[in-house]
Amino acid sequence: MSRKSLTLFDSALIGPAIIDAFKKLDPRIQWRSPVMFVVYISSIITTLLFMQSATGGGEESPAFILTIAVWLWFTVLFANFAEALAEGRSKAQAASLRALKQTVTAKKLDAPRYGGSWTSTPATGLRKGDAVLVEAGDVIPADGEVIEGVASVDESAITGESAPVIRESGGDFSAVTGGTRVLSDWLVVRISVNPGEAFIDRMISMVEAAKRQKTPNEVALNILLIALTIIFLLVTVTLLPFSLFSVEAAQVGKPVTITILIALLVCLIPTTIGGLLSAIGVAGMSRMMQANVIATSGRAVEAAGDVDVLLLDKTGTITLGNRQAATFVPAPGVTEEQLVDAAQLASLADETPEGRSIVVLAKQRFNIRGREIASLNATFVPFSAQTRMSGVDVGGRAIRKGAADSIKKYVELLGHPFPSEVTRAVGDIARRGSTPLVVVDDDCVMGVVELKDIVKGGIKERFAELRRMGIKTVMITGDNRLTAAAIAAEAGVDDFLAEATPEDKLKLIRTYQTEGRLVAMTGDGTNDAPALAQADVAVAMNSGTQAAKEAGNMVDLDSNPTKLLEIVEIGKQMLMTRGALSTFSIANDAAKYFAIIPAAFVTTYPQLAALDVMRLASPSSAIISAVIFNALIIVILIPLALKGVKYRAVGAALLLRRNLLIYGLGGILVPFAGIKVIDMALTALHLV
Repeated sequence: MSRKSLTLFDSALIGPAIIDAFKKLDPRIQWRSPVMFVVYISSIITTLLFMQSATGGGEESPAFILTIAVWLWFTVLFANFAEALAEGRSKAQAASLRALKQTVTAKKLDAPRYGGSWTSTPATGLRKGDAVLVEAGDVIPADGEVIEGVASVDESAITGESAPVIRESGGDFSAVTGGTRVLSDWLVVRISVNPGEAFIDRMISMVEAAKRQKTPNEVALNILLIALTIIFLLVTVTLLPFSLFSVEAAQVGKPVTITILIALLVCLIPTTIGGLLSAIGVAGMSRMMQANVIATSGRAVEAAGDVDVLLLDKTGTITLGNRQAATFVPAPGVTEEQLVDAAQLASLADETPEGRSIVVLAKQRFNIRGREIASLNATFVPFSAQTRMSGVDVGGRAIRKGAADSIKKYVELLGHPFPSEVTRAVGDIARRGSTPLVVVDDDCVMGVVELKDIVKGGIKERFAELRRMGIKTVMITGDNRLTAAAIAAEAGVDDFLAEATPEDKLKLIRTYQTEGRLVAMTGDGTNDAPALAQADVAVAMNSGTQAAKEAGNMVDLDSNPTKLLEIVEIGKQMLMTRGALSTFSIANDAAKYFAIIPAAFVTTYPQLAALDVMRLASPSSAIISAVIFNALIIVILIPLALKGVKYRAVGAALLLRRNLLIYGLGGILVPFAGIKVIDMALTALHLV
């Protein structure tokens, strides 16, 4: 997808984010974050106290109250700005998607078949079930399924891939997306959506930050933050009788005012994570979008971070998918050159990657060059699902190559035995994780061609990283158990499901879920839809069927099966970011408690001087420094909240220790240093 690359603090985002920060001062919006709502109310109260003080009411200095009020408002605005900045990135992505929508005139068919009459109709007038004709050069008017024809389609507007793709009726590549263009031939498309329900429309609504719902973990964390806020609120309320209205306090020293108690409350409640929590979630969805993955909700992104079982298709994910001829194993009484000659003849007209690799290997091993089928007066026999064989009839010879069991039946029907040596060779090749292809010349079994499915480079290391994180990997394949076991061992997956059917996949997912595990999988076909609907994280390929995309809760625009690994990493990163900043925030609040309370209350209760280790200039300076620090720390942490902490493939226990060491210890030390520096600056500038 063609999208402008936006940096974290791009000028195109800063301006709108500042405006949105003020718009979010609406109480109906502030109420969504209870922690920041307390700060919001505190800002209003201190503003009213300032107005009262400015007119001669009250005993507090108007300048002091104004300073507290201003920095409390800044705290609210900085939190709003962080969320608005994260939303701005998503809105920019949504705007680029809206640009893809265009007015298209469709050729609506009177009957759902090619060759019939059609009527020119605006795309907005099409309804689900209508059939349209799309010819070369036409833009597909809406999402649908190809019911007739085959054509090359340019999907670069959606996927960003310049290479065209083939779309045809039947199979797993029949879905087409509105806004893409047919480059050659023609298609008859049955529209599968009503206006406003197209894929682009759903993508826009998905990436709009305003549509994001709080996830279960986010709700749980909010409950914890609310509980901490209530505790500190009760502590503050409890202090009222012993401060402003305390006779003892008035006799001993200057009483603690309501402004000081409000400032103290704001500094001690978890404002840091409260102000950044929403931004972290929105940024997680934005990072998913940057990976060309559309997530239907924040819940799907978070579930990706909690996944502990990955179901991965072998072909295209674990292996390259194009099996290559590796070795020739001749049958008894047959030379290797004779086997190679027969295999090459049978593959001359075979345009599959396997067939072409046999021709290439024959040339490399024995310099047997390609021969023209026409010059040999040969007839090519294409592969079919029924025979599971292909080959050539040339010079009275019937040469066939195919699956071992199919060739065995073929030979036995001709009245000849299948050599036991070839059976053993087939078994040996299968145990190595390769695919055996048996070649027969008339009634003579020539031998076996080993087709090796190449495991992708680096995939074993990635699986090892996932294992360290406590994630189990399961390979799904239609191969027999011997082949599946060999590839699974080479790739380093934890388990495998061989000869998998749609029912087997669904059963496996349910089994893991009954054990309390979260399961992720990818799919592109209609037969994958039941399993995708059951999985906790279901990534449908954009090139797949409409049924698969509707069943999943994510759509990969690149149609790359290995994207599932990246999706899990993005989800983990979001959870790691939230955990790290939560740890920092709680430690930060605990440190501020010990840093400022002795200094703030020392004039009221002189005995607290023994605990005033920071030796701040005055109680007023201590309070103002703490409030300023409280606002600035949110600003400092905005880049971390939006970019996320650096992803590391580590287990939960190690991650907890790391968070406690870096963010926990940092959260304790930073307030002492920060508040002291601000206090010294205020004193040096004679502002307190």
